[in-house]
Amino acid sequence: MTKGFLAKIFARVIRFKNKDWIKNPIKYQNLILKKLLRKGGETEFGRDHDFKNVKTYNDFIEKVPVSDYEEIRCYIEKILAGEKNILWPGVPLYFAKTSGTTSGVKYIPITKDSIKTHITSARDAILNYIYKSGNTKVVYGKHIFIQGSPVLNKKNGILIGRLSGIAAHYVPKYMLNNRMPSWKTNCIQEWEKKVDEIVKETINEDLTIIAGIPSWVQMYFERISDKSEKNVGQKFPNFSLFIYGGVNMDPYRSIFDKLIGRKLDSIEVYPASEGFIAYQDQLNNDSLLLLVNNGIFYEFIEVSNFFNKKPKRLPLSKVEKGINYVIIISTTAGLWAYNIGDTVEFVSLRPYRIKVTGRINHFISAFGEHVIGSEVEKALNFGVKRSNKKIFVREFTVAPKINPKKGRSFHEWFIEFDTIPDELNNLEKNIDNFLQKQNIYYRDLITGKILKRLVIRVVKKNSFSNYMKNIGKLGGQNKVPRLSNDRKIAEFLKKFIINKD
Repeated sequence: MTKGFLAKIFARVIRFKNKDWIKNPIKYQNLILKKLLRKGGETEFGRDHDFKNVKTYNDFIEKVPVSDYEEIRCYIEKILAGEKNILWPGVPLYFAKTSGTTSGVKYIPITKDSIKTHITSARDAILNYIYKSGNTKVVYGKHIFIQGSPVLNKKNGILIGRLSGIAAHYVPKYMLNNRMPSWKTNCIQEWEKKVDEIVKETINEDLTIIAGIPSWVQMYFERISDKSEKNVGQKFPNFSLFIYGGVNMDPYRSIFDKLIGRKLDSIEVYPASEGFIAYQDQLNNDSLLLLVNNGIFYEFIEVSNFFNKKPKRLPLSKVEKGINYVIIISTTAGLWAYNIGDTVEFVSLRPYRIKVTGRINHFISAFGEHVIGSEVEKALNFGVKRSNKKIFVREFTVAPKINPKKGRSFHEWFIEFDTIPDELNNLEKNIDNFLQKQNIYYRDLITGKILKRLVIRVVKKNSFSNYMKNIGKLGGQNKVPRLSNDRKIAEFLKKFIINKD
């Protein structure tokens, strides 16, 4: 039997297997909570929070407060020191090392139980695509995953590394011959050198799947095009699936269309160090199927209430469409009512499908407007589409400009374009008008003459790469924050502005 035929069969089997939890999400969520509590009762955290007397969801809310990394740091430090049965029975297999905005370096546990869900979900996302599209050509060519280094360190028997680097150790045997780049190249730490080596290794290969965070895949695409003097679609004629995650694709879509030169399928995945949460299961709809049978018990808090003294927590059965929620998870890695920092909105309840709307700590509210990531991304996308000429945005970020030397305060947008557009004034107007339509607080500040219309600062090419290099976060899983309440990023980018006042 051919590889393509086997992939189709396997895709059907997995689809059939997943049908039950897709149709009965609340049943599976209740089962997961019971299993988590049973296992968690064997741990120090479980004893500290009286798990033996947790019989209902309301008991769970009463006994287990919502936490962030700072509030579980004491437990993490005990595990790092070699203690067992702290957050989950035994010790974790890994710590996924991440960079927090408030906690510095964070060590997120990954256990024997939780690693399976990461690997299974990534596999299912691709198999679901094959099932829905019928495209089995993707299994024949080479697959490239642009990711962090798989080199792991060890402390008291626990391996430590980036999530993507940890996942690199779990590539199924049947995919190893297709997998690129080589192990040696994947281990290169210096990002720009790594991309150059990936280009050398892959430029003459038959790539069918390319995956990674859009901003870093973009760098790879640009170097492939420069070296081959062809667009990516011409260079890799069988490239038919792009898999991405980590950021909203919309701001990058126009430049990706230009770099690839033709339309192709893409699927979004939502893996976090804390757990694999969702993937895109429909070809014609970019919402993400929430994985309710993945060792994760979900809770949600409305963003508008999140900073209240005691915000109301909702199980999955109580959520509504169209509301912005902070997502809270309890997992088989030993995270309990843990705030991962992401915000989501439900676009479907049968089955449960979401869109990621941003980060709870990434917003602008310097003047009380509380503008969030999804609002600025939609506004930029609208402005680009309304332009008379094609505009290609490479990267952007927004910061408040408070008390400028002249006139009223405003939102300052730093944008790196592929080619500087002629109609910046119109682009500013269109983005600002759409932002006002989405956010009434922002509109009131504009109409009340507290703020003036946003201002776009065009920055030189590679300005954002220089910023990420400057802070030691170039490449891998790192992303430029779309929004800031301070001006740390803005102050760095100021020296790269082209259209100065």
